[in-house]
Amino acid sequence: FGCEWAAAKFSFHPPHSELAYALRAGKGGTRAILVAVQAHIITYLLFTRDTECTHLERLCHLGRWQQGQALATALAETLWAAGGGGRAAVCLVTNPVTAPVTAVPPEGCRASSLAERVRLFEFSEKAAAQEFISDHIDRFEGEGSHGVILFLFSLLFSRTLER
Repeated sequence: FGCEWAAAKFSFHPPHSELAYALRAGKGGTRAILVAVQAHIITYLLFTRDTECTHLERLCHLGRWQQGQALATALAETLWAAGGGGRAAVCLVTNPVTAPVTAVPPEGCRASSLAERVRLFEFSEKAAAQEFISDHIDRFEGEGSHGVILFLFSLLFSRTLER
C-alpha cells in the first residue's frame, strides 16, 4: 500500500457541525471505500437510529459518541453482508509491545510491518461483531491507525477467499 492508503482512516467532520454525519474523503483509491461506508452511515442515521428528531435533524449536529456508533454500525453491517449474513471478520493491528510478532516470512518474501501485526477476530453473530467494532472504533479512526486498510482486510476475510 502506498502513502495515501497508509494514511487513510475513517474521519468525520467536526462533531455538532452541519456536516457531522459526513466522512472526510481525500482523492484516490480510498475514496470508493469511504463512500460505500458513508452510504451505510446515512442509512443508519436516517432509518435505523432511534431518535425523535426529524430526518434531516438526524444527520446534523451529531456528537462524537454518536459518530462512533454510526461508524461501528456501518462497518459491522458491511462486513456482515460481505460474509453472506452468517459471519463477519474484523482485522485489528496488535500492539507490538503486548503482542510481539514471532512469525518469520517465507524465504523470498518481504515482510510488511502492518501485515505482521494484523490479528483476525471472527464473529458468528452480527450484534457481537458490532459491539466489538464499537469497543475498538479508535482502531479505525485514529491517526496512523491504517483504518481503511484494516477494513479492506476485514472485508476480504469476511467474504472469504473461496467466495
